[in-house]
Amino acid sequence: MILDLQRFVAEERPYWNELERLLARMDSRLRTRLTLEEAQRFHYLFERTASDLGRFTTFSTDPELRAYLEALVARAYGEMHASQAAVRPRGLAHWLRRTFPRTFRRHAWAFALSVALTLAGALFGGLSLALDPAAKSVLMPFPHLLQDPRVRVAAEEAGRNHADAGAQATFSTTLMTHNTRVATLSVSLGMTWGIGTSVLLLYNGIVLGAVTTDYLLAGQARFLAGWLLPHGSVEIPAFLIAGQAGLMLGAALLGRQSRRPLAERLRAIVPDVVTLVAGVALLLVWAGFIEAFLSQHHQPAIPYAAKTAFGLVQGALLTAYLLRSGRTRDSGTRDSPTSP
Repeated sequence: MILDLQRFVAEERPYWNELERLLARMDSRLRTRLTLEEAQRFHYLFERTASDLGRFTTFSTDPELRAYLEALVARAYGEMHASQAAVRPRGLAHWLRRTFPRTFRRHAWAFALSVALTLAGALFGGLSLALDPAAKSVLMPFPHLLQDPRVRVAAEEAGRNHADAGAQATFSTTLMTHNTRVATLSVSLGMTWGIGTSVLLLYNGIVLGAVTTDYLLAGQARFLAGWLLPHGSVEIPAFLIAGQAGLMLGAALLGRQSRRPLAERLRAIVPDVVTLVAGVALLLVWAGFIEAFLSQHHQPAIPYAAKTAFGLVQGALLTAYLLRSGRTRDSGTRDSPTSP
């Protein structure tokens, strides 16, 4: 068998050039550690180039190109083993400050789709309840949401639904467990090529839209803001990020616009999915704590204005963190959104 040298070089040259560029950047920034994504890409390029060298050695005799590939593989091998410290994990602080927000931004397309599906569900749920109040019994997932909002608000403000500290702690733990289970399900349903994740995002949106419309039509906007914003400004983004991870997984399975094998696509995306899931878990733990110890305490115990302001500030800080944290002057390529 004789190797089609021209076709072989045309197909593989971009990978060799990318490996050369990465090696040059590593040489010029010896004190900078590789990110997880850079290390994974470097390892992939090294393995591909080494494989190309093996094929070339077997099926071709071009001495100049062989010498080039041997030098490139040797250089990459030496860099990989001489710079192992550069790819070691840095710890939780570095992960929180850089890895998680950068991973979120790199897959912004999936988050945008998660938001769009949730908003579509919210619009449907809100319109359904506004046009057909009898649909409330179908749309609401929990019994306490079926009662008239005015009745619930009166009971909450009278303190009839308040629990002691022990019950609040139990409630907080239950919320964290339940929310984490739902978020994990959203990610896992990505294995249905993203269909299950999309359905769950639509359903969550329907419930959110129905609840919001129900309280607004009952004239309880102040209560709604004071009740939902303290924990919802973190909990809702967490569910959206879980949906983002599920959609990423579904896109990797579909493999549109990609010639890479399925196993390779999954290996490439799983670290980012795990990163997002870990971030979602942390956000939901915080949201559960806030919901149990702040959101469920209403006026006159805690003014609605104070709770609403807390939620707005918290949401603004989370937005700034996700959009800005971990950015550096050369992070444009690392943070650039990628599509399926």
